[in-house]
Amino acid sequence: MRITSKSFTNNKIIPVEFAFCAPDAAKHVTASKNLNPHLAWQDLPPNAKSLALICHDPDVPSKPDDVNKEGQTVSAQLPRVDFYHWVLVDLAPTTLQVKEGDFSSGVKPRGKSGPEARDGARQGLNDFTSWFASNKDMAGNYFGYDGPCPPWNDEIPHHYIFTLYALDFARCPVAGTFKGPEVLAAMKGHIIAQAAITGLYTLNPNVKI
Repeated sequence: MRITSKSFTNNKIIPVEFAFCAPDAAKHVTASKNLNPHLAWQDLPPNAKSLALICHDPDVPSKPDDVNKEGQTVSAQLPRVDFYHWVLVDLAPTTLQVKEGDFSSGVKPRGKSGPEARDGARQGLNDFTSWFASNKDMAGNYFGYDGPCPPWNDEIPHHYIFTLYALDFARCPVAGTFKGPEVLAAMKGHIIAQAAITGLYTLNPNVKI
């Protein structure tokens, strides 16, 4: 099984239109087009009953002390944690791709609706839900895809890993509002095959990819 994209090349830069934030010379960052990228897959196991797609960033700072602060940088030596950008479950095994912009187009303050999605699929909460929880203008439930927005003063580029899972159940056993770790726990022991593609992104003009 393998996964590819017309939107970006594996281990190369994700174009800005697929990001939540774009670089801005005056303000450091501004809202971007926030399109979900195109993804396609081949050679699915014939016994797969459903598919799940998860995008996560494993490079998020474990401490927010220096994040997006003038005169500071987020050290490359700082331990990093996972941040989930997209949790999509119950895709039919006959699905061969998601098209660019099918699940996300534009930044939506307070988040997109869910968990119901197109074609019978469901989407979990991404981690912008917790990131914006204390922001009176942005707080809300962020379902579905919201793209890269790493700290503009981070010393490292961030990696965005899109992983497709072929599963032996037709419906993921999670209910209501759910997040990435819950889906990963529910899939344990039910994954027939998986494949991944990774894109890179930075908002720091001093970081070269």
